[in-house]
Parts: sequence; C-alpha cells; structure tokens
Amino acid sequence: MDFRDVLILAPHTDDAELGCGGTIVRLLEENSRVHVAAFSTAEDSLPEGVPKDTLRREFQEALPLLGVPRENLHVYEFPVRKLGYYRQEVLEELVRLRREVQPSAVFLPSCNDLHQDHQVMHAEGLRAFKDLSVLGYELPWNHVAFSAQAFFCLEERHLARKWLALSCYRSQLEMGRSYFSEEFILSLARVRGTMVKAPFAEAFEVLRLRL
Repeated sequence: MDFRDVLILAPHTDDAELGCGGTIVRLLEENSRVHVAAFSTAEDSLPEGVPKDTLRREFQEALPLLGVPRENLHVYEFPVRKLGYYRQEVLEELVRLRREVQPSAVFLPSCNDLHQDHQVMHAEGLRAFKDLSVLGYELPWNHVAFSAQAFFCLEERHLARKWLALSCYRSQLEMGRSYFSEEFILSLARVRGTMVKAPFAEAFEVLRLRL
C-alpha cells in the first residue's frame, strides 16, 4: 500500500489518537505526510462550566506530540451526535479535503462502529474515497464485533507517544472512562501484537486496497 500521503478521519477530537495514534507515529517516522480531520469538537458533551473550545485546544495540543504539523490539522464544528443531520455538508468537506490533501490512503472508523457519528463518518468517508486504499480503525467500546485484516506492528516508543498525546485530553481523563487509560492502550496493543507475533500492534479492517 502507498502511505506517502495519509488522511485520517475522526468523527470527534481524540478518535484518531485512540484508534491509530501509534500508527500515526510510525507512519511519520517512515516519512509519510499525515493529515488529521476532526469533524466535531463535541462541545455539548463537555461538563457544565468547561470552556466550549476545550476539546479543540486539546486536539491541537495532542496531535503535534505525535508529530503531525499544526498546518495538517483540520477541525470542524459539526454538533456531536448529529452528524447524520449534516451528511451532505460532511461529504462536501471530505471532497474538499480530497482535493487539498490528495491522499493515497485513508483511515476512518470501522464499519462495525455503533456510534451514530462514527457510522456517518464511515459511510461518507468511504463514499468520498472508495477508489483509494481505505482502512477502518477500531474503538472497541463501540463494537459488537471487529474483523481485523491489517496490523501495524509497533514498538513501545510508539505507544508512549500515543499516551503522551492522549494525556493532553485532560477534560476526558477527568471523566474516568476505562478506555482512556495507559493500561487499556497498552493492553489492547499487546493483544493485537500477539495476533501477529509482535510486541505491540494496532489492528484495522481492510475496506479497500489499491495496489
């Protein structure tokens, strides 16, 4: 697969880091150009009294720690849990991103992700990039099933950077979600690594493969 120019689609800020943060670090080490687009800053999910731009600021702090240049970050303000009401607008932004980034490979949420925003991002992302290589990343707390055909083998340093980036999401850490922990991140990566006889890995669905 051609990973020279990679576009990662995230329904919300933090999804890209959670789903493929270690892979982002590895791709950048291998001289890929990586763009990350987050379509909602999930303002309505923040506790009362927290500034509305909190997740935008945390996203813009986190991704550069993975090595993604700030100029390669794209942030949109679609309302959380309501991407389905804006499908055409989302698709138009994806088409615009395609012209701007000209990606050779695209990462987006799995086809089995049950979150309503993630389903929209999957469907419209696949619609916009169906002639390119497309991989689906896993967010296990949203899945009933996940079928992995591709594995990016990782080293401990990749996961250390992934957790460093996720640690920028102080607003999410304070909520105490079980998947937002270093223990969970390392455990899942060990399980995926064991499947391909590597120390660590991140797993992906192969939705489209252009060779």
